[in-house]
Amino acid sequence: MVEGGIVKADRTEFTECFKTIGKTPFVMRLALSAGIGGLLFGYDTGVISGALLYIKEDFKEVEQKTWLQETIVSMAVAGAIIGAGLGGWLNDKIGRRPTIIIADVLFFIGAVIMSLAPAPWVIILGRIFVGLGVGMASMTSPLYISETSPSRIRGALVSTNGFLITGGQFFILPHQPWFHSGNVSYVLRVKGTWRWMLGVAAIPAFVQLILMLSLPESPRWLYRKEKVSEAEAIMAKIYPAEELEEEMKALKTSVDSEKAEDELVGGGNMLSKIKNAWGNRVFRRGLYAGVTVQVAQQFVGINTIMYYSPTIVQLAGIASKSTAMALSLITSGLNAVGSIVSMMFVDRYGRRRLMIISLFGIITCLIALAIVFYQAAAHAPRISVAESTHFGVNSTCPAFSNAQNPATWNCMTCLKSTSGCAFCANQGNELYPGACVSKTDDSKAECLKERRVYFTEGCPSKLGFLAVILLGAYIISYSPGMGTAPWIVNSEIYPLRYRGIGGGIAAVANWTANLIVSETFLTLTEALGSAGTFLLFAGFSIIGLILIYILVPETKGLPIEEVEHMLEKGFKPRLLGGEKKQENKVSES
Repeated sequence: MVEGGIVKADRTEFTECFKTIGKTPFVMRLALSAGIGGLLFGYDTGVISGALLYIKEDFKEVEQKTWLQETIVSMAVAGAIIGAGLGGWLNDKIGRRPTIIIADVLFFIGAVIMSLAPAPWVIILGRIFVGLGVGMASMTSPLYISETSPSRIRGALVSTNGFLITGGQFFILPHQPWFHSGNVSYVLRVKGTWRWMLGVAAIPAFVQLILMLSLPESPRWLYRKEKVSEAEAIMAKIYPAEELEEEMKALKTSVDSEKAEDELVGGGNMLSKIKNAWGNRVFRRGLYAGVTVQVAQQFVGINTIMYYSPTIVQLAGIASKSTAMALSLITSGLNAVGSIVSMMFVDRYGRRRLMIISLFGIITCLIALAIVFYQAAAHAPRISVAESTHFGVNSTCPAFSNAQNPATWNCMTCLKSTSGCAFCANQGNELYPGACVSKTDDSKAECLKERRVYFTEGCPSKLGFLAVILLGAYIISYSPGMGTAPWIVNSEIYPLRYRGIGGGIAAVANWTANLIVSETFLTLTEALGSAGTFLLFAGFSIIGLILIYILVPETKGLPIEEVEHMLEKGFKPRLLGGEKKQENKVSES
């Protein structure tokens, strides 16, 4: 993100990038050092889904209380909302470099707190610290990179931050217990696996902290603070001598224009800026579109997949934690591939079209997932009285023992009856009738001793791997369209003088929607079932599709002035009375 918007790179820019960094390696040092913030961002969002499985083993209250699991996951998002707002203020007040350093300190403290946590509330505290760092880094790292990069390769270098975010999600691989073999595997399988997974984030945070202490401040920030000589000294390290004078003139022109725009929208008072911006009809219409795409991005349920994918895989009937985490990494891989696909096609086919196509795919996958989970629940293995009493009357789940019609129970009935029940699968075949047992360490040990499979989240099903395939199809549908286009739209939809305000409001809307979804997912699966929850997200996706069709114009290839003119007239899609000429102009520009 640069000056309120996303910088996009083309192939020529990437070619030029390799030439430039060969001559000026200092530029790459700046970009990679700041980009570690993206790595930390990606690692934190990727690691919690797997760590949660092991946290539940160490703290029984977490396993028994759905709201506690949701809070552990979502408190980082809550912290990120505050961190993003605080980061914006710190960026202007003390500079980009000190803000990144503060984010590193928060990351480091949060990782250490989580790794040493003696109780769930301490993990939550650590997640808040990490979230504050995530919020600051998510906006400051790309801003710092963009302001310390030569203009001709800025898009390519800022794009590295996005790759490092997905790289951070892959970085969880070496820290997963199933990844290792031999003695290392044995060490990591002991109690406290999640402590390693969460605590290791302190290492890159510390590395970035050391690196940033040796790097300069953004020349743009220095110039705005009238530290012209310092800004010029840094620019001299970034640009060849023959380009320096021209770039300093361009920087002066840009900063002077920015200061003039600040005065037009209310000076340094944020409330005055928002009030003046809201009085502008073009800004309001742009904000309707910008907030719509950001909220829709979250309410299609993407972060239920990113934060809870191993749990979802277990709900699909795959009990093994190792297998669940291995399969969940598919989502990170496909997400990374999708971001590359988006870079290739978003400027060719347009943002609006990609989002609409993406939503059709998302809706189809969510409905299919709802059907699969419904069928899996309806055809779950039956509960056998003989199997249930096989481990002793005291091991049988009390809810089953006291049931009026135990003959009607199946595995799903057992798991949903109370948080204290688990399903021990039939020894001969998981799909045959099994036992409804108390969810205790003793009953689990007895079940596993007989080489049976112990289920606490979902039930064994022939449809389990079909659910995994559909999760992959969902990511493939999401990533190239709804995954990236909303951020691009928000970099283009606002009048230039209101771009920072509009982008900031839309970003807060995105984080807030993220918090709502991540804080309620497990509660929804308990109340509505997995099938009902995915069907609910399909409904939200349909609403998002309708609103995007009505409110969001195509901004591909349009200068800011033309976007303003389009919003001034009022955008209408062709089926609702919009002009055919306008629609063609928008889609073909």
